[in-house]
Amino acid sequence: MIKSLKIYWPFASNQIKSNFAYKGSFYLYMLRKFFGMFIYYYLWMAIYASSSSEILGGFTRNEMMLYVFMSYTLSDIIMINISSDIGRDVVDGNVAMNLIKPINYRMSLIFRAFGIMVYKLVVPSLFIWIGLEAYKVIKLGMSVTSPIRILAFFISMFLSFMVYLFFDYCFGMLAFVTTYIFGMTIIKNALLSFLTGKLIPISFFPAVFQKIFSFLPFTAMTYVPVMIYLGKYSGEQILMELGKQLIWAILLFLLGSFLWKKVEKRIVILGG
Repeated sequence: MIKSLKIYWPFASNQIKSNFAYKGSFYLYMLRKFFGMFIYYYLWMAIYASSSSEILGGFTRNEMMLYVFMSYTLSDIIMINISSDIGRDVVDGNVAMNLIKPINYRMSLIFRAFGIMVYKLVVPSLFIWIGLEAYKVIKLGMSVTSPIRILAFFISMFLSFMVYLFFDYCFGMLAFVTTYIFGMTIIKNALLSFLTGKLIPISFFPAVFQKIFSFLPFTAMTYVPVMIYLGKYSGEQILMELGKQLIWAILLFLLGSFLWKKVEKRIVILGG
């Protein structure tokens, strides 16, 4: 384990350094992030303003405001598209070079994604969360989030990252079949914004769809950690949801191993 960490950690550290190196890209990333969040925020505030009820889908106006910023920020942290890297490697022919190196291709992708996740977590998501927590307590008069719930949130966030990463790895295997997955990646991202609860909380759906979603891995990517942070789950529910996230991470990891063995036999190098 320690040996593997020494081998693959440079992939993560180099990714963090490269993200900090390009200041122009950083400022554009910050601008895009806040612009998207506030569009989403004003849309929901308009919905509440036009409604006669103060509670929609089990959320008050203040809770929805927190949900908007938390879900948008969290999805940006955990949804690192390694499928795009796989597709690019297939088209460029770099996958051949990666396969002859004495490293595990999937592990290198995972650690690179982990480096991006750490960068996005620290800059600027951590400051956004601190600001939200202060605003929640000072302006909205809500209680401070307990340390136990914060710990459960971060555990859930890490499991969400692993669930999405392994899911996206499985999706990336399509690149070996179609050789070009750019269009499918756009469709995938649009569907996940809907299925993960980023655009609309799952509690807004009919009860039948909520039950169906509870058996799928998509709610484990964004919805569950945000609901834990907002205090919508009891202690028993938190443990149950964390267990589901862990099970999905394991299942998707095994599925990825199975799919890799299948596509490895039909690799066609296009570039290089």
